[in-house]
Amino acid sequence: MSAYTTAFQALTGGRALRPDEAARLLADLRTETGAELVTAAEKQLEHDPDFLRGPKDTEAEWRRKRRKYGAAMDAIGRLRRLASTSLPNVPHQRNNRSTS
Repeated sequence: MSAYTTAFQALTGGRALRPDEAARLLADLRTETGAELVTAAEKQLEHDPDFLRGPKDTEAEWRRKRRKYGAAMDAIGRLRRLASTSLPNVPHQRNNRSTS
């Protein structure tokens, strides 16, 4: 079951989630959404004319395009690793100290 389906069922089921359940669910949603976005970006890069060899491209232009594509795919790989790490959602810790 997808994280989105689980979240929808949790929100519409009427049962309150424990904080640890909610944090896990939000982390799963973030991971799933990140993976979908990275996959879509990767597919977009594969068909981007900035990276495809043109009929009039010189070897130097083609090497620049390949280098640019490699850098973009490296960034996609980093984003994929980041999206796959399931970091827990840590609520903001309020600073209750007095500033005086």
